[in-house]
Amino acid sequence: MLHPWHGFATTYSGDGGFSQGCGSALNLHRALTTPKGPAQSDEPQSHSRTREFHRPAASRPRPRPYNHSVPARKTSLKKTAAKPAPPQAQPYFTQDSLKFLRALKRNNRRDWFDPRKPLFESTLKAPMLMVIEAVTHAMTAFAPDHVRPAPKCMMRIYRDTRFSNDKTPYKNQVAAWWSRHGLEKTSGGGFFFHLSSTELVIAAGVYMPEREQLLAIRAFLLDHHGELRKLLNDKKLRQLFELDHGELLSRPPKGFAKEHRAMDLLKCRQWAVVAKLAPEAALEPSLVQQIVTHFRAAAPLVALLNRPLQPPAEAKRQPLFGLY
Repeated sequence: MLHPWHGFATTYSGDGGFSQGCGSALNLHRALTTPKGPAQSDEPQSHSRTREFHRPAASRPRPRPYNHSVPARKTSLKKTAAKPAPPQAQPYFTQDSLKFLRALKRNNRRDWFDPRKPLFESTLKAPMLMVIEAVTHAMTAFAPDHVRPAPKCMMRIYRDTRFSNDKTPYKNQVAAWWSRHGLEKTSGGGFFFHLSSTELVIAAGVYMPEREQLLAIRAFLLDHHGELRKLLNDKKLRQLFELDHGELLSRPPKGFAKEHRAMDLLKCRQWAVVAKLAPEAALEPSLVQQIVTHFRAAAPLVALLNRPLQPPAEAKRQPLFGLY
């Protein structure tokens, strides 16, 4: 007697084809549990999942670990060290500052300076601006009319070669000039500081004034030469500075009587005081205090020389029909 499942078992094989196998329950079990390939499957996907669920555990494929072909390894995030912050500029200079100035003096060319401009800004410009800011802050106590922003005080490193036979493009020093309010576009009296590879200069007064200013100061000295002499002979001022009147005239200036008591001062082309120090003085943390001490001593001299040069006070506006 044939088993009720015998006909199905003899016509269906486990490999998806037809065979004359034994009509046993084992063949029927294999037929039901063996999945067909994608191209040979004639049943919905849900049926194959059902057969896979009934498949014996021993014959099920083992789950493959992630990235089985590569040995497992632990990956750790590398801790990148924080970049150190650039050193903050200090109100004094370093040996690198003097080294750059010496090199600039030997190689005063654009093709040398341009690739080294960042070095110039870090070793010279940045500390120079710090020095100017510190000095300017102190000047509010004794020369408030000369207080200006640091970039306005610092002089350019580039030379004006339009009317000069010397065509070297750069100055061999860094310098600053504190002019008086209202006299920014002219010379007038002010305070000066510069650093080169050979010297440190601190100066104050009127240096190479324009023709109109020169005449104004000479006319002022006709009646105020005594005040100027007193300031120039001040003991503290002479301890810190030397007089710098520039090249004197060989004759009395035109329009002034040669027998005037102030003739020795009238023959001057400039009225200034100057102190020259070794460049190594710029490397000391006391640089700002040294500059301030010199400027404070010269402040009365600068104020006196600027008196005839001060721009006239702005005329007070008169109301028109009671309205401004």
